[in-house]
Amino acid sequence: MNSFSFTLYIFAVLVLLQCLSSTGAATCHPDDEAGLLAFKAGITQDPSGMLSSWNKSTPCCSWKGVTCLNSDRVTILELVGYLKKPERSLSGTLSPSLAKLKHLNVISLGDHGNITGPFPKFLLQLPKLRYVDIGNNRLSGPLPSNIGVLSMLEEIFLEGNKFTGPIPNSISNLTRLFYLFFGGNLLTGTIPIGIANLTLLQNLNLGGNRLSGTIPDIFESMPLLKFIELSRNEFSGRLPPSIVSVAPTLLSLHLNQNNLSGTIPDYISRFNRLEKLDLSKNRFSGVVPKGFINLTNLNNLDLSHNLLTGQFPDLTTNTIEYLDLSYNQFQLETIPKWVTSLPSIFLLKLAKCGIKMNLDDWKPAEPLYFHYIDLSKNEISGNLERFLNQTWYLLELRVAGNKLRFDMGNLTFPRTLKTLDLSRNLVYGKVPATVNSLQRLNLSQNHLCGELPATKFPASAFAGNDCLCGSPLSPCKA
Repeated sequence: MNSFSFTLYIFAVLVLLQCLSSTGAATCHPDDEAGLLAFKAGITQDPSGMLSSWNKSTPCCSWKGVTCLNSDRVTILELVGYLKKPERSLSGTLSPSLAKLKHLNVISLGDHGNITGPFPKFLLQLPKLRYVDIGNNRLSGPLPSNIGVLSMLEEIFLEGNKFTGPIPNSISNLTRLFYLFFGGNLLTGTIPIGIANLTLLQNLNLGGNRLSGTIPDIFESMPLLKFIELSRNEFSGRLPPSIVSVAPTLLSLHLNQNNLSGTIPDYISRFNRLEKLDLSKNRFSGVVPKGFINLTNLNNLDLSHNLLTGQFPDLTTNTIEYLDLSYNQFQLETIPKWVTSLPSIFLLKLAKCGIKMNLDDWKPAEPLYFHYIDLSKNEISGNLERFLNQTWYLLELRVAGNKLRFDMGNLTFPRTLKTLDLSRNLVYGKVPATVNSLQRLNLSQNHLCGELPATKFPASAFAGNDCLCGSPLSPCKA
């Protein structure tokens, strides 16, 4: 289940039910009991005993995960799985007999991973539903064309299944919706224009599908929108002009891994509340607007793998923790001062950014907190030794394809380091035995020499050096 999935309304209901628990579970409507027992019968595995209390010897309002509000009718069914431990979650199918629970407001059966079958059409027979979470299961097939009959819905989570086909046009009837999560499925077609009717929407997540076409110009009617997740689809064309309408509220914009093109519009400067911006792996071109300096709340910025050119604006923010500008056509010359002065950055990727500096001249404000560094495919010279001695938590360092020149034998690795790529540099000396503390290593195409220590890495990790020998390379000459 998503971390913010329950609204204040649901939270308030649950708190109230705690207070009423002494009187609220005395009886149970026979239709609800029958529907719940049929649901239990459709569950083939219950390794954690979630349904162990479900038997006729006690009223169904007292069963685990079942709540009745001030009556004998079930209003909440909440059985959340263990997303990272499916072996502890429920397996089986969703019985259509749950349609008997006519007073159900909330159904939360997400994160089990092992619940199969088509979209549960019994949901369409429950007119009072406000919250539906069946995400992160193995449900499949098309979404019902009449999904719009759930006109009371405020939140719907279908993400992480295998639903196919188009998003139904009747979704335009869900005008009370705050959260729409259809991401991580196999949905195709375009985004229905009718989504513009969802004027209360705060979170739109359609990422990780097979949706195509242009992103429709639907945002002018969504003044409350805070999160847009449309990444990992097949969208093309330019950004829709109406997206500027959500500038006052938007906190997160993820459009990565599509086929979007054109320039990044100047109106990006109005998104001064934006915390996360990911436009990576598209075809955006031109210069980055100077208005980026107004994005003072950014903590995550990824523009990598585009066709952006020129210099990058000197940002004034000090909140960025994740920065990736790699694989564009920038000519930065040096690592910018504003990047060097960031106080809490843990990921920095500036691969192929036209950097031509000496690494000895780079003195980042807080190298201690770096976790991931990628400076590959630049013209960086100098020695890694001083930098590595300043890092305590570094997990991954990639500096392939530069002009680094130093004695490999003098390097001391942080105990946390798992990945090191020094390939295609001017590194010399012997390979120290300490490389075996790493999980991934590439030292190919350097000037290393001597006998290799006993190593778990393949020959490709050491290929193209001057005179390395020993397993997994050729034996050393006596």
